[in-house]
Amino acid sequence: MLETDKVFAGSVPENYDRYMVPLIFDPYATDLAKRAASFSPQAVLETAAGTGVVTRALAPRLSPDASYVVTDLNQPMLDYAASRQAPDSRMVWRQADALALPFDDAYFDLVCCQFGAMFFPDRLSAYREARRVLKPGGRFLLSVWDRIEENMFAGDVTNALARMFPNDPPRFLARTPHGYHDKQLIRSDLERAGFYEVVIETRAEESRASSPRIPAVAYCQGTLLRNEIAARDATKLEAATDYAESVIAARHGSGPVAAKIQAHVIVAVA
Repeated sequence: MLETDKVFAGSVPENYDRYMVPLIFDPYATDLAKRAASFSPQAVLETAAGTGVVTRALAPRLSPDASYVVTDLNQPMLDYAASRQAPDSRMVWRQADALALPFDDAYFDLVCCQFGAMFFPDRLSAYREARRVLKPGGRFLLSVWDRIEENMFAGDVTNALARMFPNDPPRFLARTPHGYHDKQLIRSDLERAGFYEVVIETRAEESRASSPRIPAVAYCQGTLLRNEIAARDATKLEAATDYAESVIAARHGSGPVAAKIQAHVIVAVA
């Protein structure tokens, strides 16, 4: 992962929430929230909350006397998430680095993290921090994307941009969001951090959009792929989006489109 793979700023948070969330994150957020609520946690920490898709799904499922601390490394993402959430006395919003959590030992019943671990520069440190703040027997619930070949729109866009920029292909999607998919490695990392009873479920869903324009804009302008395109030629963001759209249309049709997405959902016990 490059340092620029962590900088969600400018128009990225709004485009991310507007396009990426309904395209690929919503079904997994609903599933993760149901799993989290099934543990009946009283003290919950969410790390790498992004624009709050899990937060919005989980908060209504928690008990009235639960506490819910929502964190993200990127203040613009956290601000956007807070702006989407109704006032709730159970919730605290706090900028925090998952690798150095500002919380006491053994404080939370549950730590959840949807599609954030791929961005951690030191996953072992992040996992050790999650375990440190969990009570004994508490659960760490997280998800990561499977390899890019199992996530069709992401692969389509990556292949399109490789043809557009053949001398220096933008590889953000393959490198970071889809770069941490080896189940054996994930299990090993969590066990090295002190977790046990690690259960990994591979879950396929379907990504749907009203037109091929939506996934093209979502990936090219609603993720950090936008920064990679601009770094190669700042004048070609729209052209890159248009070309990605044409590639998706050629493969999936020019009307409503649908394609496979796939992720790993993991539960580990502290």
